[in-house]
Amino acid sequence: MKTVAVLVGSLSPNSINRQLTRTLEKLAGGKLKFSYADLGSLPHYDNELWSNPPAAVTQFKQLVESADAVLIAMPEFNRSFPALIKNALDWGSRPWGQSSWHGKPTALIGASVGAVGTAAGQGHLRSILPVYGLILMGQPEMYFTMKPGLITDDLEVTDEATATFLSGWTDKFAAFIERYGDVALDVAAE
Repeated sequence: MKTVAVLVGSLSPNSINRQLTRTLEKLAGGKLKFSYADLGSLPHYDNELWSNPPAAVTQFKQLVESADAVLIAMPEFNRSFPALIKNALDWGSRPWGQSSWHGKPTALIGASVGAVGTAAGQGHLRSILPVYGLILMGQPEMYFTMKPGLITDDLEVTDEATATFLSGWTDKFAAFIERYGDVALDVAAE
């Protein structure tokens, strides 16, 4: 079973993006194991802290480094991605030469109550993720529109077409990890 470091770009305990990742985790069954990063414990990035890095930073880097892949689930703020995600990406990329991201197969998803999901924010984030050395899954994209009652408190998907899409997405992400996880460092170096 492959381990996925999950970064949820919302601190809300009622986050629809957290609900979406928990649903994907349930649908992935025995294929993927999700490990959730505590992004709220990371201080604002400060290069001066590397002489004595906070425990939250070293724990975060260890979680990412021990994972086979990364899943970023994000809301959209003002047509962009949350500062919480950028802060985590920056902490994981440093100190210089010790990036935790290099060669990690990565998927990007987002849920919103709006009709376009998180398309604009994801597009903005997609433009910078390769700079971190992440190997980004291009298809299928997921700009998820969360409607009341679509996912229950027990993480059951109430619409059959949506359940089929989400199950198919988890299968494709698992296959992407299998395909690029073992050769990721070679691909990222090309």
